[in-house]
This record gives sequence, structure tokens and C-alpha cells, in this order.
Amino acid sequence: MADYKELRVLSGTSHIKLTDSICAYLGISNGRINIHKFANDNTFVQIEENIRERDVFIVQPFSNPVNDKIMETLIMIDAAKRASAGRITTVIPYFAYGRTDKKDQPRVPITARLIADLISTAGANRVLTIDLHAGQIQGFFNIPVDELTAVPILIRYIKQKNLSNLVVVAVDMGATKRARNVAAGLNVPLAIMEKRRIGNDDTTEALNIIGEVEGKIALTVDDELDTGGSLIATINALKNKGVTEIYSCVTHGVLSGSATSKIADSSLRELIITDTLPLDDKNPSEKITVLSVAPLLGEAIHRIHNGLSVGAMFNEE
Repeated sequence: MADYKELRVLSGTSHIKLTDSICAYLGISNGRINIHKFANDNTFVQIEENIRERDVFIVQPFSNPVNDKIMETLIMIDAAKRASAGRITTVIPYFAYGRTDKKDQPRVPITARLIADLISTAGANRVLTIDLHAGQIQGFFNIPVDELTAVPILIRYIKQKNLSNLVVVAVDMGATKRARNVAAGLNVPLAIMEKRRIGNDDTTEALNIIGEVEGKIALTVDDELDTGGSLIATINALKNKGVTEIYSCVTHGVLSGSATSKIADSSLRELIITDTLPLDDKNPSEKITVLSVAPLLGEAIHRIHNGLSVGAMFNEE
């Protein structure tokens, strides 16, 4: 057993439904906390139970409005630290600003590093997250980071569909490693979409498909789906190459703007996402299937609290 007293799980306002599911997996109640905004838009947080020397897990995906949720998380961490929590683990199912992980243009920030510094400075002792946009973001933190992956969850679901003549398609070069892992798990071939991003307005141009896709069922793979522009371009390119059906799986369904209507109007057969982000206000189409990461996060929290290996969760797959 770890040296900390009993486990406490506190939820921010971003995704209380997910936190409730995590607590149900752990067999505990969601911790009591009061979060609201004053008339001047200042955020107030008060933890309404004793957490002195407790092992505290704060659950908050960085959902829209992202900056508000980040600030709320920092205030929750500070409140827990000042309440003498034994250890504070920030559980961030979806880490926003993950795309700004390097200087790829002149005079731009590395915001992912800034957010990591803020979380550490606020007083978090460790971070638990799922499928970062870039693995090197772990190195931006000066505290331990456990990065889980939803890939096994997605693979299990796809296997149940018994799709024949399947090919996995990485939507770009950056998604190749994740797509390769999915292809290996399904024991099917891999193809790669070569594309170029145009400017900073989420516009992309599909250029070429590396691999054989004609006459096959395609499964596109990426870490997140934002506006849907890249996915629609990929779907059109695959259709032009003679693909018979197209499925898509991503971990994080950001679904900004008109993404859900784009998906509904497209020839995509099914979009498989997880509940790392709330979808209550997205009006998801019937084409969207949502898989829960609550058991994944619940098991990881159990293992961290009890001093067990988190990596062993995936060795057992």
C-alpha cells in the first residue's frame, strides 16, 4: 500500500458524468466540492470534506471553454494543496493545446509546455492522461506523467464488427505510430495519408495515399477529431481511390463547430470515439459511437493509489 490515507476523487465542472463513472468503478463516492463563478467571472472553489493526508485525484478534461477549464483546474489543485492533501494527481483525460508542442513558425509559443509548468507550479504531484497529441509532451512536466492509451478499447470494439478486407489508414504522418498499433492489433495492413496543412485555419489538403486501399474497407485512425475538415478530406480521397466503406476511430471527440453535421452528411459509415470529452451539447449523429474510458482511468487510479504498476495494464491486454 502507498503511504497516503484513503482515496478521494474530485471532479471539476468539465465532465462530472465521467468522474461519476470512474467513482462507480472504484466503489467510492465522488468527493464533495463547491465550484461556481462570481458575477465578475472569478472562479470560486471550496472542497467540502477533509482531505488532509488523503490521496487526491482531480478529474478535469480541458474541454470547451478550454481556458476556463484550465484555470478552474489550477484553482482546484491550489485548494487541495492548501487543504494539506497528501498527494495530488491531476487526471486530464484530454490535454488541450497538445498541438502547440513545438515552434513550427516564427515567434509562436510552446503552449503545451506553459500549461505543464502551470500545473506543476499550482502544486500537482503527478499527472494522469490519455493519448497525448505528441508523446514528448510528457517531458514538458517536471513531475511524473502516466499516459494511458485508448487504443486497446478501440481495437476490441472493431474486432467485434468482424470487418473483412480491412485496411487501417493513418490520417497523416503524425498518426502513423498510433495507426500502426491499431493495424497490428487487428492484424491488417496499414496505409498512410500524406497531406499538407494550409495556414492556421484548420484547412488541409490531402495529397497522396501510401499503400493499397482499392476495394477494401478503410478504418482511419487519429488521436482527436476537431472540426472534421481533415477527416472529410481523407474520406473523399479514400473514396476516389476505390474504398468500399469507411470507418473512423479517434480517442478524443472534440467536435468543434459543425463537425457533427459534417460527419452526418458524409459517406462515413461510423465514427468511434471515447468519452474523454463531454458530448452532451454536441448533438452527436447516429453515426457516432461513444466508448467509455472510465474503467481505464478507474483501474489506473486504483493502481497509482496502491503503488501498483500502471504499465502492466497494457501488458495484460
